[in-house]
Amino acid sequence: MACKLAITSMSLGRCYAGHSFKRKLDAAHKYGYKGIELFHEDLADVAYKLSSEAPKPSGLSQQAQVAAAQHILGLCKARDIQILCLQPFSHYDGLLDREEHEQRLEQLRFWINLAHELETDIIQVPASFLPAEQVTEDLDLIVSDLREVADMGVAANPPIRFAYESLCWSTRVDTWERCWEVVRRVDRPNFGMCLDTFNIAGRIYADPTVSSGRTPDAEDAVRESIARLVEQVDVSKVFYVQVVDAEKLSEPLVPGHPFYDPQQPARMSWSRNCRLFYGETDRGAYLPVKEISLALFHGIGFRGWVSLELFNRRMGDKDDEVPEELARRGAISWVKLQKDMGLKPSKALSSADRVHASL
Repeated sequence: MACKLAITSMSLGRCYAGHSFKRKLDAAHKYGYKGIELFHEDLADVAYKLSSEAPKPSGLSQQAQVAAAQHILGLCKARDIQILCLQPFSHYDGLLDREEHEQRLEQLRFWINLAHELETDIIQVPASFLPAEQVTEDLDLIVSDLREVADMGVAANPPIRFAYESLCWSTRVDTWERCWEVVRRVDRPNFGMCLDTFNIAGRIYADPTVSSGRTPDAEDAVRESIARLVEQVDVSKVFYVQVVDAEKLSEPLVPGHPFYDPQQPARMSWSRNCRLFYGETDRGAYLPVKEISLALFHGIGFRGWVSLELFNRRMGDKDDEVPEELARRGAISWVKLQKDMGLKPSKALSSADRVHASL
């Protein structure tokens, strides 16, 4: 199996910045992306544009969302782009409010319908990052909650898989090791994980709140974590990977910094503003993404979907060129990643000549 290039729909410019979903898909197609991780926010934006519904607190009707999913699938098929997954099904695992838990399960039943409409078999579930007082410390309950999800997916026709992901600011599951423990304990064939170079490095190597941008003993922590990953992880449980880097800040992300948000963990604010594509050292990329990627592609032998999940303040700009600029930067990154990893070059890049000329 070869590696296939995907990008998140958000990565090509957030919908609320005025970049239409069609424009973002056109940019992805131009630079040879074969898949997208579809953000539900993008689907909702398309639904609002297609329907006559006025925005309301309860959100869009299911009918409007289904119509949007069908429209999106048509746009993707016309450009030979697959929908890798629907994401993020957030703030589900470990809820202390069990009524809210049941409401989220009802939402998931509808998300499974949306996934079928989109012809994808994966829903991505990030580990909850709600405040600690809302999320249990009991890993048994977290595992039990996720078994419910997995069993619901197995019963669907066709079945749905779930990719669980630890974010470097998640409340209880913030490392790949903890994520892997949950996946093993859930023990369902349709329940696996997404491994993200940013979230791995962002937790054990990076600390945006200090001037060095690094945790104590950062290099040792990464080396030891990579060794454990290669030794422990069953690659069949890795449903896809995300490869991105991030910017080293010139000043610590503390009160007074332009990216500081008292409602968010510092790593979350940093993630939303400062992710970069692989190899963009000229823009300040500094995480050990190459070392982690070598562990993914050669240590455990991953082959499959590789997504470039970028979040960056540039995405909020309204300039018409934003989607194409980000698609092109991602394509350049993909060429460099394949070269550095010794992977068989992809033939997907329809604008390959321009990409190679810019390296």
